[in-house]
Amino acid sequence: MRILVAVHHFPPRYTGGAEWRAHRTARALLARGHVVRVLCVEQIDAPPTSPLTWQDDTYDEVNVRRLSFNLAAAPDPFRWTYDNTWIGEHLRLLIAEFKPDVLHVISGYLISGRALRVAAELGIPSVVTLTDFWFLCPRLSLRRPDGSVSKLPVATVECAQCLGEERRRYRWSARVAPGFMRRYWARQTGPIQRIEARRAFLLDSLNLAGAVISPSEFLRSIHIEAGVAPDRIRFSRQDRDFADLTPELLRKTPSGTLRLGYLGQIAELKGVHVLLDAARRLAGQKLSVTVYGDLAPFPKYAALLKKLAADDPRIRLAGAYRGHAALAQIFPELDAIVVPSLWYENSPNTILEAFAYKTPVIATRLGGMAELVRHGENGLLFESGDADDLSRQIWRLLAEPGLLDRLRSGIPPVRTVAEEIDELVAVYQALTSDAASELAKPGGG
Repeated sequence: MRILVAVHHFPPRYTGGAEWRAHRTARALLARGHVVRVLCVEQIDAPPTSPLTWQDDTYDEVNVRRLSFNLAAAPDPFRWTYDNTWIGEHLRLLIAEFKPDVLHVISGYLISGRALRVAAELGIPSVVTLTDFWFLCPRLSLRRPDGSVSKLPVATVECAQCLGEERRRYRWSARVAPGFMRRYWARQTGPIQRIEARRAFLLDSLNLAGAVISPSEFLRSIHIEAGVAPDRIRFSRQDRDFADLTPELLRKTPSGTLRLGYLGQIAELKGVHVLLDAARRLAGQKLSVTVYGDLAPFPKYAALLKKLAADDPRIRLAGAYRGHAALAQIFPELDAIVVPSLWYENSPNTILEAFAYKTPVIATRLGGMAELVRHGENGLLFESGDADDLSRQIWRLLAEPGLLDRLRSGIPPVRTVAEEIDELVAVYQALTSDAASELAKPGGG
C-alpha cells in the first residue's frame, strides 16, 4: 500500500512524542514493504514572502515533505490553526503526485481538519491517531493558563474564557473577581462563536475519518462525549519495542536507598516541582530522586527546580537522555518512577517504558495516567498537584515491607510495535477494501 502520514512536526528538529510516533510508524511500515511518505510542518513563522513553501528530504530512510508558512500572516490566524486552506490546497497537489491509498493523520495539530476534508473529497480513506486533546482544546492540553485543568465536559464559554486568559490582564481579573469575569465572558458572543465554529468544524472533520485510533479509553470516552461516533473511534494502546531487554537489565542494582526517578519533558505542566517538594517533605529518609530531562527549553522553570534541589543532596538533575541505550542504563538504578503531571495526559510513553523494565510507577490520579497505573497493583496514585499526598505514597514504599516487589509482580506486559503495526495495517486494509467496494457500485467513483 501507499501511505501518506501527516503529522505536525517530524525529526530531527522536533522530537516530541507524536513526532517519534510518526517516525516509528513510518519506519515500521517501510520495513514491511509499504510505500510511505510523511507530510509535516517545519515552520509556522517563516518569512511571509509566499503563503506556503515546501522542501523534500529524507530522514532515516523516510521521505519527508516539510511545509513552511507564516501563520500570523494568514487571513484569519485563529481559523487557520484548525482549518488551514494553504495545507488543504497543497495536500491536493501531493495526493495527485503521490497517489496514496490511505491518509494517516497523527494528532491533527497544525495539519488541521482541512486535511481530512480534502481526503474525503478526493475519495482517499483516512485514519486519525489521537495523541492529545487538540480536536477538543485549542491549547491541546485541556489546561488553563492559571495551571488548573479544565473540568469535563468543557462548555464553549469556559473555553473562550480560557483563551482570553492567555492575556495577563484577563488572568489577573479572573483571580481578583472570578464571578464577575465569568459573567463578563458569558456575554462575549464573538469569542464564544469562534470556539463553537472551531468545535463544529473539527468534530465534523473527525467524523469523516474512516477510523479514529485512541491510545487510551479516557481519550476515547471524552471524544465520544464531544460528538465523535462511537463506532468510528477505537481504543488501541501504543506500543514500545525493547527487543534488547535481557533478564540482567530487568534486575535492580541492590541499594539501601529508595531510588525514585522522573523521565521526560522538563516543563511546569509535567509537575516535576511537585515531586521535588514531596521529596523534601521526607527529609532524613533514605531516599534519592533523579530527574532526567533537558533543562534548556524552559529556563525559568529549570531555575525553580534547581532552587528546590540546591540544598538537598538526595535530589539530582541529571539532564537530557535519549534512546533505549540510555534507558538500559537508567532503569536498573531506579526502584520506581514518578509521573506527577498536572494535566490529563493520554497514554504516557514513560509509563510504558517503566513497565517494560518492570519498574512500578507513582502517578497523578488523572486522565490516562490513572488508567495505566492501578493503585496498589502495579503502582500508586496521588491527587493532582498534592505534594503531601505524593509524599505519603513515597512513604509507603519506604515503610511497607515487600510493597515494591508486589507492585513489580503486578506490572502487565507491554505490546510490541509489531503488534501495533499488525493492527494498523488491518485498519488500512479494511478501509481500502471498503473504498474499493464503494467504487465498484453502480455510479461509484
